[in-house]
Amino acid sequence: MTWTTPADLRAQVQKLWDKGELLRVDGAPMPPLRLRLVAPTSTELAERFDDVRAWMRDLGCHVTGDSAPPYRIAMRTFRHRVLGHNAVPEAVWLDSLDAALALLGKQAEARRFAQLVQTTRTQQPAVLPWLQQRPLQALDLAPVWPRLLAVVAWLQAQPRPGVYLRQVDLPGVDSKFIEAHRGVLASLLDLALPPQAIDASASGASQFARRYGFQDKPLRVRVRWLGAGAVLLPAAAETDQDVTLTQAAFARLALPVRRVFITENEINFLAFPPVADSLLVFGAGYGFDALAAAPWLHSCAVHYWGDIDTHGFAILDQLRAHLPHAQSLLMDRETLLAHTGPWGHEPTPVLRDLPRLTAKEQALFDDLRYRRLGTAPGTACVRLEQERIGFGWVQQALAALPLPISLAGRA
Repeated sequence: MTWTTPADLRAQVQKLWDKGELLRVDGAPMPPLRLRLVAPTSTELAERFDDVRAWMRDLGCHVTGDSAPPYRIAMRTFRHRVLGHNAVPEAVWLDSLDAALALLGKQAEARRFAQLVQTTRTQQPAVLPWLQQRPLQALDLAPVWPRLLAVVAWLQAQPRPGVYLRQVDLPGVDSKFIEAHRGVLASLLDLALPPQAIDASASGASQFARRYGFQDKPLRVRVRWLGAGAVLLPAAAETDQDVTLTQAAFARLALPVRRVFITENEINFLAFPPVADSLLVFGAGYGFDALAAAPWLHSCAVHYWGDIDTHGFAILDQLRAHLPHAQSLLMDRETLLAHTGPWGHEPTPVLRDLPRLTAKEQALFDDLRYRRLGTAPGTACVRLEQERIGFGWVQQALAALPLPISLAGRA
């Protein structure tokens, strides 16, 4: 093992800095810190005396004045029958926080952090725990910290304001600033605002506006009316009923809808064949929040058409969390095996269990995720993208759909 060098000592203290342990909100003094020291053995002292002297010189032993290192070297005396009495380093100590900062050259950063703490203690003492937990992140945010505290104060004065982020009128603060710092602001606001000012059911950056009572841009749903007679947009021809609605407008739709189809592919959405009394929804992948608020969907037959791969089944499973009666369309083994030519490979398959699949869907999903299909089972996870299914096959599948129960009773 090599002997400890000044660089090794700095590396030990750098680890403390990287953990934030040298930046303190409470201002408490750091107790003396003993650094790990690997020193020469008695045998090495005798056999490599000149090397030991050079090592001690590099370590800073017996150096005084401005050139002395910021750490304290404790010495021990040994007696050798040939070399006589000599002193060698036994321990290295940092006696104060200033010494640790000087060793790393971090005095300026520490002063800047102290200023952040003082400003925060004066303006928003409730968020001091955040500074204690994330001091290095706070240092990175030092240039914008006053503006972050200003946003916190604005929301304290106007809890759950019901306006768009664009309408927050503070010097140096605009919607882009707030959006860029949503994660930090959420942590600060959770500490500084009373519980009644926070919607605890909303979490994550995408739900920042809802969590703190801002007006959020409405979710939108793109739909096509597939039937005849009724129209979504009277000004358009019945053959051009591709309409995008807000979530609220979608929830209030009053159409003779008996079937709702959901497809994830835009070309499939545009080319989907006519189906009586049916509405087509352009899917949103993993996310059905815009559909969940439409109660009328629970009285319609719902068919989901996604890719035949593990992610397609995962999306179907998620849809059933909102609409348990949703059925899969063209996501069966027969369709997959009838289109082996255009099979592709899924690079990152879903491996977790999906509890809302039917028995047949589960069996196919297992074959996909465990790589049991293809010319070389076990080497790749196959997939069949929905747009690669023959159009005639699609038309036959739609024609073979049974009447919804509500319709069958009237037939």
